[in-house]
Amino acid sequence: MGPVTAAVLQLVALIGALALCYIPFGNYMAKVYTSDKHWRVEKWIYRGIGANPDTEMRWPAYLRGVLAFSLIGVLFLYLLQRIQGILPGSLNFSSVNPAQSFNTAVSFVTNTNWQSYYGEQTMGHVVQTAGLAVQNFVSAAVGIAVAVALVRGFARSRSGEIGNFWSDLVRGTIRILVPFSAIAAVILVACGAIQNFSGIHEVGQFMGGSQQWNGGAVASQEAIKELGTNGGGYFNANSAHPFENPTPFTNLFEIFLILLIPFALTRTFGVMVGSVKQGYAILATMFTIWLGFVALMMWTEFAHHEGALQIAGGAYEGKEVRFGVGASSIFAVSTTLTSTGAVDSFHSSFTGLGGGITMLSMMLGEIAPGGTGSGLYGILIMAIIAVFIAGLMVGRTPEYLGKKIGAREIKLSAIYILITPALALVFTAASMALPTPPHSMLNPGAHGFSEVLYAFTSAANNNGSAFAGLNANTDWYNTMTGLAMLFGRFLPMVFVLALAGSLAEQKPVPATAGTLRTEKPLFTGLLVGAILIITGLTYFPALALGPLAEGLAS
Repeated sequence: MGPVTAAVLQLVALIGALALCYIPFGNYMAKVYTSDKHWRVEKWIYRGIGANPDTEMRWPAYLRGVLAFSLIGVLFLYLLQRIQGILPGSLNFSSVNPAQSFNTAVSFVTNTNWQSYYGEQTMGHVVQTAGLAVQNFVSAAVGIAVAVALVRGFARSRSGEIGNFWSDLVRGTIRILVPFSAIAAVILVACGAIQNFSGIHEVGQFMGGSQQWNGGAVASQEAIKELGTNGGGYFNANSAHPFENPTPFTNLFEIFLILLIPFALTRTFGVMVGSVKQGYAILATMFTIWLGFVALMMWTEFAHHEGALQIAGGAYEGKEVRFGVGASSIFAVSTTLTSTGAVDSFHSSFTGLGGGITMLSMMLGEIAPGGTGSGLYGILIMAIIAVFIAGLMVGRTPEYLGKKIGAREIKLSAIYILITPALALVFTAASMALPTPPHSMLNPGAHGFSEVLYAFTSAANNNGSAFAGLNANTDWYNTMTGLAMLFGRFLPMVFVLALAGSLAEQKPVPATAGTLRTEKPLFTGLLVGAILIITGLTYFPALALGPLAEGLAS
C-alpha cells in the first residue's frame, strides 16, 4: 500500500468515526445545556462556590462570571508556578521565573497552551496535574459556555437572558469533559501511553552525556488536551513523543478527539434553535473548509519538484516516521483549524506552502471546526456577516434565524472579526521593527519572518502551536505573546456575549418569501466564500512576505 492510499484510508476512517458520533453526541450536549435537573455533585459545587444555578443572567452578569473565574485561574496558576520549588512532587525543579509564569498561566487559562519551555524539564507533578491539567478542563468548559450563551441568544426572544454561567461551566466540565476524557485516557493507556507519578530516570549514555526522562500522568492529560482543544503537551515534543502518542492508531484517535466536540456542537446548535438543518449548514461549511485544507496540505507535502523529496516519496523532514506524511498532514490541519495547537510533527519543517497552510488555518479564526465553543461562536459571527452581505446584494434588511441583523449586531460582529488580526499583525510588526526581538529567529529571510508571524497568529487565535525555530523564551516574547493570548481570548468574548444579549432581547421575525434560506447549500457556499475572502484580504500582505515568498522560491 502506498503512502497516499494509506493517508486517504485514514482520512475515510476518521470521517466515518466522526459521522457515527455526530448525532448522539451533539444531542447529548444539547440535553446537558437545556436540562433543568442538577446532579448531586453539581449541587455540592454550587453550594461550595455560593452560586445559584437557576438564576438567569443577562450578558453583563454572564461576562463578569467569565472574567472573574478566568482571573482567579490566572492568579492561582501563576502562584503555583512561582512556589513550585517548595512543593512536593516538584522533581527538584526550581520555581518558574515571573515572565514565563505569567505567560504559562495566561496560556492555559485562555485555552491556548502555548509553551515556551520544555515541559519535562520545567514542571513537576503538582503543577502539571493540579495546575495545567485542571485548566485544560475548565478553560474548555468556558469556551463551550460562551458558545451556548450565543445559541440561546438566537433561540430566546424578548428576555435578554442568556443562561447561567456557573451552571454552564459546571455542567460542561462534569457531564461532558470529565467522563469522556476518562474514557479516552483508558484507551490511550491501553495503547501504550504512560500514566504514573514516577521520578526522573536515566535511560542511557549518548555522546558523553546521559539522557533522562521523567514519568507523569500523561495519558489523562493527553486525553483532555485533545478533547478540550487545549494542546499543551507533557513533553516538549508534544504528540510526536511516544509516551504521549505511541502508535499510528493513537495518532488517529487523538485527531478524532480534537475534532469531536467542535463538529458535534453544530448539532447541539441545531437542536437548541429548533432546526437541525441550520446545524447541518454550519457543519457543511466547517467540513468543506477542513477537507479542502487537508487535501491541499497533502498535495503540498506529497507532490513537489525537488529531487530529494521525490525520491523519498514526500517531505519527511520534521515528521515522525511512525505516522508518515499523510497522517502528519491530517493532524497539522486539524490542530490549526481548531484551537488545539498540539503537534505530531514540526510545522517549521513543512514545505514553504505547507507551513503557510497551517498559518492560514489559524488566520481563518479557527472556525472549521474551531475550538471547543470558540469555533461555533466564531463561525456564527461569520454567518451574521455573510447574511449582511447577502442583504446588501438584494437591498433587504438581513435576518438570521428569525432575528434582524441591524446596526448594533453588525458593529459587534465587525469588531469581533478585527480583534485577532489586529493583535497578530501589530505584535508581529513590533517584533520585526525593534532591535532585540529579531535575534530570537533561528532562520533569516522569509522563513524567519514566518516564525514571528506564526507565533503571534497562534497566540492571538489561542492556538498554541509554533514554528520551532523561534526562541520564544525571552522576556519580550513571554510578555507579548501573553498579552496577545489574553486579549485574543477575552476581548472577542465581550462582543460575543453582547451580541447574544442583543439577539435575546429581540422579537422573532416571521420568515417571508424574501427571507434568505440559511439552511440551503447556497448559503453554505456564500459563507465559505465570505470566510476565505475576508481572511485573504486581511492577511495576504503578511503571507506574501513569509510562506508565499518561501514557497515560490523553493
